[in-house]
Amino acid sequence: MQKNVKPCYYSDYLQLDKLLDAQHPESKKYGAEAHDETLFIIVHQAYELWFKQILHEIHAILPVLSQDHVTEDRLSTVNLRIERIHRIQEVLVDQIDILETMTPLDFLDFRDYLIPASGFQSIQFKELEILLGLKSEFRINFDKKSFYNRLNEKDRHYLMDLEEQPSLFDAIENWLERMPFLEFGDFKFWQMYKDAVETMLAHDEKVIKEADYLTDAEKTFQLNDLANTRANFDALFDKEKYDELKQQGRFRLSQEATLSALFINLYREQPMLNSPFRLLQGLVEIDENFTTWRYRHTTMVHRMLGTKIGTGGSSGHDYLKQTTQNNRFFRDLFNLTTFLIPRSSLPELPPEVIKAVNFNL
Repeated sequence: MQKNVKPCYYSDYLQLDKLLDAQHPESKKYGAEAHDETLFIIVHQAYELWFKQILHEIHAILPVLSQDHVTEDRLSTVNLRIERIHRIQEVLVDQIDILETMTPLDFLDFRDYLIPASGFQSIQFKELEILLGLKSEFRINFDKKSFYNRLNEKDRHYLMDLEEQPSLFDAIENWLERMPFLEFGDFKFWQMYKDAVETMLAHDEKVIKEADYLTDAEKTFQLNDLANTRANFDALFDKEKYDELKQQGRFRLSQEATLSALFINLYREQPMLNSPFRLLQGLVEIDENFTTWRYRHTTMVHRMLGTKIGTGGSSGHDYLKQTTQNNRFFRDLFNLTTFLIPRSSLPELPPEVIKAVNFNL
């Protein structure tokens, strides 16, 4: 690395003159400055800086996973970048603790001066959601209508163009679909897996029917639940049924991608599947962490505003509660646990399959 020829001064490098002169409370324009407004500004500016870093990581990850072949070393780098995103998300959640040192009355000292400014207008967070795969068509109804109508024309066009680009969800789906599978000679993995599932479900049905400690009503309930589980398994292997459930929103990943993800989860202890498994788990954790952050944000808004509407015109707490429950990125990866079976029941992979399933997915 070449040595720098000009001294680098700390405050110049960090542009502290700009950074530390970027907090201008609105309340000061109308009289006495509300003390806690500076905290409010700094916390939200810090959020935007961390959003920028997460976007920086995603923009590095996306081209790698979009390639036709992803080698082990590059997949390891992707996993390290995802781990960094996890650590940043922990900071995002922790910042709410700082914001909650402000009481509801402290917030009301300046809240009305901020209308109509809103978190709705965070372009970086909207970009984050789109890049992770939460495009308009997958949002709750209120979000579909409101996602763009509070933005200026420049930002609206930027995000609408971004919606037309492949997301991380799209890259993961394509990466999973490329996994080589799994019929070699007489070995039919999915048929053996289906047989193991049927044995497991038949055993569960027998246990329920013979359980003396259950009432007839409880047996009926559990048998109906078991029937739903069996229907889910049936759809997993029947493309027509799977596509029907996909149309209903029960699945979002393609059938091929879901089967690949399931195989990785079932055989994650195979050395060649460890990095792919870590990647899938890392995406689940990104989703879980943002859900936690949304939940904490929802609780804080309820504490600060009660049932008042939000500054951006939403229903405040009720709206945020809906987005927490519904605005998810990788729900299909969470749902894979539905299809796991005990290790003792898994078909054993023959050597030729172990050799064929490699890192170049």
